[in-house]
Amino acid sequence: MTIRLNGQTSGYVELEAPATAGSNTLVLPTNNGTSGQYLQTNGSGALSWQTVASLSNAEDGTGTNFEFNSGFGSNGVAYGVRAWVNFLGTGTVTIRDSGNVSSITDNGTGDYDVNFTTAMPDDDYCVFGSCVGSTIPGYLSAIYPSGDTIATSDFRFRVLNYGGSYYDLDMISVAVIR
Repeated sequence: MTIRLNGQTSGYVELEAPATAGSNTLVLPTNNGTSGQYLQTNGSGALSWQTVASLSNAEDGTGTNFEFNSGFGSNGVAYGVRAWVNFLGTGTVTIRDSGNVSSITDNGTGDYDVNFTTAMPDDDYCVFGSCVGSTIPGYLSAIYPSGDTIATSDFRFRVLNYGGSYYDLDMISVAVIR
C-alpha cells in the first residue's frame, strides 16, 4: 500500500509499505524539531527528534582525508593506528589484547612476527613500540624492524637491549600507524 501526499503547487511525498510488511506503526513527534535534527526510532515505533553529537573540531571536508584540530590552531589530516598488540614475550607468547592483529610468531629469543588480521594497503607504515622486562634490569631495550621484513600482511621485529643482546621480555607493545 502506498500513501501519496501531494504538494500545494507541485511534487509529492510518498510512503510505501514493504511487500512483506508486518504490523508497523510509527508515531511522529508532536513538534517540528529544530534545524539539523534527525528522526530517531526507539525500536518500538516512537519517533523523536535528535541532535547529531558534536564532532568538536572535526570535519569531513570535501576530500578523502579525515581532519581535526586538536588545539594546534588549524585542521590537519588524522593518521590512525591501523594495528596494535600487547603481548607476553616470555615462555609461550600470548596476546594480552590487540586490534587488527591475528597472531604473533615467536622466531626465537627476542625475535617476533606480528601478523595482521586485515592487510595494510601498502608497506609504507610506521611501527613503534615499548617493552617491559624483569630479566634485564637497568638496561635500555629497543624494538626495531628486522631487515626487509615489513609487508602488507605482517612485519618482523626484534627486541634488543643496550648491550646488543636479544631478549624475550615480560610485556611487549607494538603499534602500526598508517
